[in-house]
Amino acid sequence: MMDESHLDLPPSDHDTNIYTLGRIGQHNIVIACLPAGFVGIASAASVAMMLKTTFPAIRFGLMVGLGGGVPSKEADIRLGDIVVSQPIKRHGGVVQYDFGKSTPDGFELTGFLNAPPIILLSAITKIRGNYDLGKSSLLAEMSRLSKFPKFARDQAGSDTLFETEYRHIGGEDCTSCASTRIVQREERTSDMPVVHYGTIASANRVMRDGIERDKISRSPGLGSVLCFEMEAAGLINNFPCLVICGICNYADSHKNKGWQPYAAGNAAAYARELLLVIPGTNVEIDGEDS
Repeated sequence: MMDESHLDLPPSDHDTNIYTLGRIGQHNIVIACLPAGFVGIASAASVAMMLKTTFPAIRFGLMVGLGGGVPSKEADIRLGDIVVSQPIKRHGGVVQYDFGKSTPDGFELTGFLNAPPIILLSAITKIRGNYDLGKSSLLAEMSRLSKFPKFARDQAGSDTLFETEYRHIGGEDCTSCASTRIVQREERTSDMPVVHYGTIASANRVMRDGIERDKISRSPGLGSVLCFEMEAAGLINNFPCLVICGICNYADSHKNKGWQPYAAGNAAAYARELLLVIPGTNVEIDGEDS
């Protein structure tokens, strides 16, 4: 997704991250990934902390990754769609749904996660206006991955949503699952993924149960959750950022990895589109421009 790549940094004894440096539009960017085999809130917080120390001029962050979608009557979420964290009511766009206390009336959420920086929320407004006027560049940004077969839509397989209560029969795919338990939905007429804006639920647990998914996503303290993921809650309060998730499963027992590359590519394409509507600026540190 970068317009230009920059040279790597020399190794550091105090920073175990390995960075990819480059430019998108008017922005110099630094990309850091979680270490292989490490997931969760603590791992994400550790990576972000070292990144901020090594790059004190960071203006804002984007957490680009994958999520499990929550299909509902209000949000017709499909595999390959994109969910972007946006403040709604009293939530800042991300909620940590396993952080709270047990009470006689049930589990009660405590704490509050910050909203994304205003510049990123302003960029969302700009993008949504462009979409309304038919000026979206998302398909153009997605086409940057067209020469890599791994990220193609036809490699992802079919988009199948099973009834909430129906559990996966077994195996790596759903060939043994009953076709009679598939939820019938209208086919979309466009190949462009839909971008949904709202609340993302984050915690140190994999969500792969349809009943639990719907119970948590519709609990009174959370409002209406659009997707589940496992890292965002470790970043928001100490690393101002927007969360962008490509939907690769439905957070139920039928989840598999087939949609991950395509969904990840879509999330990255949206991140690029977002950066292109934000003006570049110099960041001053200790009296010098960076």
